[in-house]
Amino acid sequence: MEVQKRMDELVALLNEANYRYYVLDDPKMQDFEYDHMLRELEDLEKANPQFAREDSPTKRVGGAALSKFEKVEHPVALMSLQDVFSLEELDDFIEKIRENYPQAAFSVEPKIDGLSVALEYVDGKFVRGATRGDGNVGEDVTENLKTIHSIPMRLIGAPSRLIVRGEVFMPKKSFEALNLQQELEGKPLFANPRNAAAGSLRQLDPKIAAKRGLDILIFNIQLADGISFKTHSQALEYLRSLQFKVVPSPLFTQTEDINREIISINENRDKLTCDIDGAVVKLNDLADREKLGATAKFPRWAAAYKYPPEIKSTVVEDIIVQVGRTGVLTPKAVVRPVRLAGTTVTNATLHNQDFISQRDIRIGDTVQIRKAGEIIPEILEVDFSKRPEGAVPYYLPNACPVCGAPTQRDEEGAFLRCTGAACPAQLSRNIAHFVSRDAMDIEGLGASIVDALIEKGYLHTPADIYGLTLEQLKSLWQNGEIAAGKLLRAIEESKGRDVSRLIYALGIRQVGAKTGKILAATFGSMDALINATLDELTEVPDIGSVTAQSIREWFDQPRAIQMIEKLRCAGVNFESTRVVSDARFAGMTFVLTGALTMFTREEATEKIELFGGKASGSVSKKTTYVVVGENAGSKERKARELGVPILTEEEFLNMIS
Repeated sequence: MEVQKRMDELVALLNEANYRYYVLDDPKMQDFEYDHMLRELEDLEKANPQFAREDSPTKRVGGAALSKFEKVEHPVALMSLQDVFSLEELDDFIEKIRENYPQAAFSVEPKIDGLSVALEYVDGKFVRGATRGDGNVGEDVTENLKTIHSIPMRLIGAPSRLIVRGEVFMPKKSFEALNLQQELEGKPLFANPRNAAAGSLRQLDPKIAAKRGLDILIFNIQLADGISFKTHSQALEYLRSLQFKVVPSPLFTQTEDINREIISINENRDKLTCDIDGAVVKLNDLADREKLGATAKFPRWAAAYKYPPEIKSTVVEDIIVQVGRTGVLTPKAVVRPVRLAGTTVTNATLHNQDFISQRDIRIGDTVQIRKAGEIIPEILEVDFSKRPEGAVPYYLPNACPVCGAPTQRDEEGAFLRCTGAACPAQLSRNIAHFVSRDAMDIEGLGASIVDALIEKGYLHTPADIYGLTLEQLKSLWQNGEIAAGKLLRAIEESKGRDVSRLIYALGIRQVGAKTGKILAATFGSMDALINATLDELTEVPDIGSVTAQSIREWFDQPRAIQMIEKLRCAGVNFESTRVVSDARFAGMTFVLTGALTMFTREEATEKIELFGGKASGSVSKKTTYVVVGENAGSKERKARELGVPILTEEEFLNMIS
């Protein structure tokens, strides 16, 4: 019982620390102390799973991946709001209510630009969370919502059943960090925080949602058994007492004050941690709301004032070209500084050559500019009447502006790419990719260390990592030799990784981690892959002609050959430990589901691939077997519906013995 008591104590302390940090923005516990206590709790839960609590902060990292989202019928409809687009329209809305309620007070709150959800609690325990959907039926995203630290998992003093409504959003800082990571990995950028939040909340793997830094603001009580409130402000105060993060909602009785608050919110929106797209005005008295009722679509007691998109005129002073990790040349317009949607804009994205040509954008042009999705500055159109004499059409260069290598259009024809294997502009991102977890997995070689090593002239290609010395590294840290020695050990350890990781680490276009495994298993070694013909590459299952062409072109570059030889001389492993020893699973697709006790998913996947099979995350008619552990759930049900054979863990072990 002493162990259980300590675990309960740790849960209470850590949850209080989370509340102060994520809701009150008033942290009291030091990061070191928090991390130490969390590690202690993790160890105790691992050794004593019978005492692990559902509201433990260790659950915030995300549970098992889902195959699909289940539908949820909302007990109380999540209605949308009537939009108004001018203060005159808003005044009419207010005055119409005042005809019957002359002393009416109204709340004014920022309209968070996110994804509306309902959170349900039973006996104080968070049991389910669902998206708005069509207002009547949404999707169960409980596991993803559990990863949001500002959502309490357990409420003290709550009614037997409570449903609240809130807006999930991605804070601006989280959005910037996410797009930076996307750029480093050569993946498409998210257009705005709302799209990023919606995409994150609808990830089937909660571990992905847990990494995205989502947050929530609660703005309404949908249902509360045994409790009633007279006003909206009273209900919000009650939610605060339950430790919810509640949207700010000041009250006003005069129309002029309401208008002033709406203007103030817009003027100060750049100071907010999240994006907004308007302000919401609500009647405060709940009994009066009940009398006013609702139309088929909207409540009659609330309106959403939508801020008009701000468009400004400015001048294109220059067009510069940046080169990303995958070699894509991205043009950017440098514009005369202009204040737009709360920030000073000095440049705007031009996307690609087609975008520039279609709008005929030239240096010196006067253009109309706005923030797409209130985030990314973009040029809408050119004012041709103000075009300066002598302005010439702009075309992206035929040679990389950084390394001078030829550029070429990609297969879709939308982008130009640098063909240089060792382009300096791509170096930092290439190395970050090379050392990432799914590639060579060199712990401690972060972006700031990589940039410092490049600046000092120690790194010119990813292969130079294996030539770093203690003398070169120890000056980068205050504790010198200790940190440098640790990093050198991590670099040395990475030499023994399977060649599939090295293939992925090279950053060849179209070659992801999964393709790296397929190539390693098929050819068995780096040398065999290097010497493979285009026809041989195309014959590999799951390798199309475009991917095969990318592989062949990459290995044909002189700089690529030089880098491969450097890696060979450094002693990096070029052989596959995953060569198919027999093809017993050739052409078969396995799905793993439920809590596996006799092996991990990674171990099972490795065995399946070792014998020429494929591991998938979803069940279909093409699935050969579904391997089930405890609490298998929907994947097992779908397998039975489709007639897909189901294996127990013991039966699967017999197959791989």
